[in-house]
Amino acid sequence: MTMTEPTYSLDEIRLRVSQIDNQLLELLAQRRQLSLEVAKSKISTAKPVRDKAREHDLLLKLIETGKEKQLDPQYVTQLFHTIIEDSVLYQQAFLQQLINPENAQPSARIAFLGSKGSYSHLASLNYFSRKQTQLLEMSCSSFRDVINEVELGHADYGVLPIENTSSGSINEVYDLLQHTSLSIVGEITQPIEHCLLTAVETQLEAIDTLYSHPQPHQQCSEFVHQLGEIKQEYCSSTADAMKIVAELSQPNIAAIGNATSGEMYGLYSLTEHIANQEQNFTRFIVVARKAIDVTPLIPAKTTFIMSTGQSAGSLVECLLILKNHNINMAKLESRPVMGNPWEEMFYVDVEENIKSEVMQQAMEELSQVTRFIKVLGCYATENVKPTEVTID
Repeated sequence: MTMTEPTYSLDEIRLRVSQIDNQLLELLAQRRQLSLEVAKSKISTAKPVRDKAREHDLLLKLIETGKEKQLDPQYVTQLFHTIIEDSVLYQQAFLQQLINPENAQPSARIAFLGSKGSYSHLASLNYFSRKQTQLLEMSCSSFRDVINEVELGHADYGVLPIENTSSGSINEVYDLLQHTSLSIVGEITQPIEHCLLTAVETQLEAIDTLYSHPQPHQQCSEFVHQLGEIKQEYCSSTADAMKIVAELSQPNIAAIGNATSGEMYGLYSLTEHIANQEQNFTRFIVVARKAIDVTPLIPAKTTFIMSTGQSAGSLVECLLILKNHNINMAKLESRPVMGNPWEEMFYVDVEENIKSEVMQQAMEELSQVTRFIKVLGCYATENVKPTEVTID
């Protein structure tokens, strides 16, 4: 037998690979369950879920062990970053259910923009995947409808996009938050992978009509410009755009959407990676009728809105209060106040639990220097930043 001849037949090799894959899944499931035991132990000791020093040491040891087994350090690092992220989010979901037992329901009604396959639908599935909850999905034709369904009690939660790394803030959602009684109870950042989708196999040059939601259209503006003089039709969601293209089934029309979602409608991916930015993410928020508590063991965000006076330095005075309490501001967005020309409402995201002592002190001081202030919600931070290690 030569060095190029396989030891086993192709069928035997595939069988062994499948057996190893199943073993890996079994071990990952066991590791996940052990992570819950870690979370339980931290309740009694009041230690935070993440121990970045230990994560750093663990990754270094795993990288060295991987080298001994001829595994590339980058591969090992990427693999265990994913495993650690899952462990952290799984522990967070477990701890949040303990502190909010009334939310541990066997099913939940979720309102989102568009039909199945829309980016809001995908974000909903991803957010609730760790909640051990059966989803009852409610498609909506507008952001206002999502808010209304939750306010009226027809839905338990609403999922809304709030900002995108390419097109920026979604102003309509910010404006709706100003006037609703709902609370933000969660967030999730969803990778957005735009493709040009068609119902039949065709050529790019044949496309003369494009269906899209305004946000994806804006995020892919450079690619759309390259298509030249084409007819552009706006839809209420990416799912609706895909549905229309599937129903028309013509070689000259296309939709902007996700390739996986396109498969739900029998669409082909004519061109992939068409967004202006290669790294394209949308942050979604989850809203409900009742605010939640966030355990101090996990990172939290608090979102509030405030209106300052129109005198010079009034906004700076507010920001200095946060700085003096060492509260990190993650987002500051201004929106006009309808009916009051030149007056602005400021939306603020801070990386702090609303019930912490420093946050309570800061809110008390802010209430004394603002014309209006309202907490929109406090919720667990879902963005798990990977622990950095230096790879030799």
